[in-house]
Amino acid sequence: MPALDFFVSDHELTNLVTTARREDLGPDHLDATTSLFIPADRWCEAAIVARAPGVVAGLAALPAMIEAYDPQIELDALAVDGAAIDPGDTVATLRGPLRSVLMLERVALNLCGHLSGVATHTAAFAQRVAHTCAKIYDTRKTLPGLRGLQKYAVACGGGGTHRMGLFDAVLVKDNHLAHVPLAQWTRALTAMADRARAEVPGLKFVMVEVDTLDQLDRALAVPRSRDSQPAGIDLILLDNMPPATLREAVTRRNAAYPDPVGPTVKLEASGGVRLDTVRAIAEAGVDRISVGALTHSSVNLDLGLDLGPPPTALPPGPTDG
Repeated sequence: MPALDFFVSDHELTNLVTTARREDLGPDHLDATTSLFIPADRWCEAAIVARAPGVVAGLAALPAMIEAYDPQIELDALAVDGAAIDPGDTVATLRGPLRSVLMLERVALNLCGHLSGVATHTAAFAQRVAHTCAKIYDTRKTLPGLRGLQKYAVACGGGGTHRMGLFDAVLVKDNHLAHVPLAQWTRALTAMADRARAEVPGLKFVMVEVDTLDQLDRALAVPRSRDSQPAGIDLILLDNMPPATLREAVTRRNAAYPDPVGPTVKLEASGGVRLDTVRAIAEAGVDRISVGALTHSSVNLDLGLDLGPPPTALPPGPTDG
């Protein structure tokens, strides 16, 4: 199970859950239906149950949700994020005030169902390429406010984390280079990489996107090390290339960097990646495959909340003295 706090801070998670609660319950924190039909002293036990097979994600966020709604709710997680689940599996149980559990229900199921869908989708891609050297990665095509959690769900499904945002890595795309003639690419990219490493310490990587093999050759000509220090480009993104072109790109990279021990450039395929195409892409020999669909097109994994025995009165509080 990946560490949730690597992807989203406690403060960010609290803000997200608080926003979700406010939009559902309004400024007065009101569930009109529950307050009309459920006595305030009712206590319940409930189970979050899988209705479909998949990979679960989002359980690690449940404590923050419970804290925002009612700390009296007791949580027992029966599965861990990243685990495979089958229909009928109980992934967690809740025990507490029935009103609070019912108010929490939809937000908890929405979030866990969505993240589990992302994890399940990622796992399907990862399984298709498991026999190759390629690994599946996410992208920045995430829902505003949910990026950290969606990337966490990708990790739960066995995928890798690309850059978190525009701040932690350099990715030079076609629009950044539109003003640079092809003949000047190597010089421009060398200067860019040197400046990036000098001015933005701690970068995760320096990457450039190419659309053609001619552009790839210019990018591969950028020196990868200088004075025994990392330099140049770490990754080259091969955009919308068919498998045959990807294989040629791998051949050219290997020719440019024949020493497997020394510095090399990793190749990442992107664009038009689907479950029915990812196997051929991976078998072309690329190191990484980025898939925007993991976070923008995953189907929600159906989870439900099942109440246990008939709700009872709240347990008595501590006696005086």
